[in-house]
Amino acid sequence: MDTPREIELKLECTGPDLAALGAHPLLQGQADGAASEPKLLAATYFDTADGALREADLTLRVRRTGEAFVQTVKAGSGAAGLFDRAEWESPVAGEAPEPAAFADTPVADLLAKAEAPDLAAQFRTVVMRSVRPVTYGASRIAATLDEGRVETDRGDAPLCELELELESGDPADLFALAQALAETVPLRIGVLSKSARGFALRDGKAARPSKSDMAPLPKDATGGEAFRHIALGCLRHLRLNEDVWGHARDPEALHQMRVALRRLRTALWLFRPMLAGDARAATLGDEIKRVTEPFGRARNLDVFLETTLPDEVARRPDEPGLAGLRERLETERDRAHDAVGAILTSPEWRSLLLDLLAWIEAGPWREGVGKLRDAPARDLATEVLERLRRRIAKRGRHIERLDPEARHRVRIAGKKLRYGAEFFAGLYGGRKARRRHKAFAAALSDLQDHLGGLNDLATAHAVMAGLADASGPASDALDGQALFAAGLATADSEAKADELLAGAAEAHGTLADLKPFWR
Repeated sequence: MDTPREIELKLECTGPDLAALGAHPLLQGQADGAASEPKLLAATYFDTADGALREADLTLRVRRTGEAFVQTVKAGSGAAGLFDRAEWESPVAGEAPEPAAFADTPVADLLAKAEAPDLAAQFRTVVMRSVRPVTYGASRIAATLDEGRVETDRGDAPLCELELELESGDPADLFALAQALAETVPLRIGVLSKSARGFALRDGKAARPSKSDMAPLPKDATGGEAFRHIALGCLRHLRLNEDVWGHARDPEALHQMRVALRRLRTALWLFRPMLAGDARAATLGDEIKRVTEPFGRARNLDVFLETTLPDEVARRPDEPGLAGLRERLETERDRAHDAVGAILTSPEWRSLLLDLLAWIEAGPWREGVGKLRDAPARDLATEVLERLRRRIAKRGRHIERLDPEARHRVRIAGKKLRYGAEFFAGLYGGRKARRRHKAFAAALSDLQDHLGGLNDLATAHAVMAGLADASGPASDALDGQALFAAGLATADSEAKADELLAGAAEAHGTLADLKPFWR
């Protein structure tokens, strides 16, 4: 069965920005042919009652344009702005799906095996679409401007998107065009297809923080395929939570953004041998860390206000200084959140993410023949996982006796191993490998939890020390009661250190005794 494909870069903006794009000189139809007249498109998306299509990463829709109806099946949800998906289209008679039109697609096989194969409408999209043919570099690109809304029984949401679809030529030209447009219009990488956006809105998940939903690596993935898959998954994780944080400043969304960034920087580290010939790879991790440095302070204040301080209030409900301490901490958190917001709305941030996506998809590391890039990813994964395991086993001996800096190095190595184990798990199939991976991941998580708890103690101490510093404006200084409460909170948190150290030592021993899942 032939599998026609589309390669499409999705970018998001606001309604006024989309109008500005419509007048942009680069989108005035330099390619043969004129811009299309705007068309109203109304599409209905279908699935079974138990979501069988969605579970299989399939989309089925029927779109109406004027009096014509087209049924489309798409496989794959895309990641981090680039949508490279199998697609099947057929004209149909009306708004209802026609089985004959999807007979040669994966939908037919899936419904034949489904317990409840009946299809039902899930939601609708209504957009006004304008398509501009563009020549950029050596490529022909269709620039599509969509403005409209998603309609569900739980409410509606606006849609404002620019889609750049490569009709012929080099994918690098898609990103070059996007970067040129982003110099004058604040474009953001879009990571949700219209169908994914509709399901999230229908299910009430559009404004919720999300953990990584990265699919497992195929067992036969090459090094290059594995890195692309992982890096795009991290970027998608980041963008989903960036949007949530931007709307509500949800502490969990900020935490997930930091997790996504750590995972991305870990991927750059894990694949260093493969990326060694690309100078950009060597600086990306440092650049990401520099730009996002203020995220750490905001997260530390979130943790103190959401966890440490409530625990202290529960222990000492009659302590009068805790209210003043909370008030001061909330002021500090507001300032820290403002700093995060300034970063996320800055041109530097948007440009960094677009440059990162362009590098993942079309950077020098993908050119020519690369020994590690084209070799099985399992070879690289086995070597790097084994090296990290030995490092943790050596550095973590007698962990309860180590100084804080040495424990921190063990924690960092543990994070790399934990993320690497998550990234590479799919490369090692078989029941034994899965069983070993589960035990290995549990022990590693236990070690990280205890080391993370010790790090939180150090962070809490640093936060309190900063608040106790009265060298700043008089209005920022803690009063006597709040200062006393800050001291109590620090002392109470330090009392947990011995228990956490003992737990870390036990978890390290368990991890050292386990057989690795990659052998």
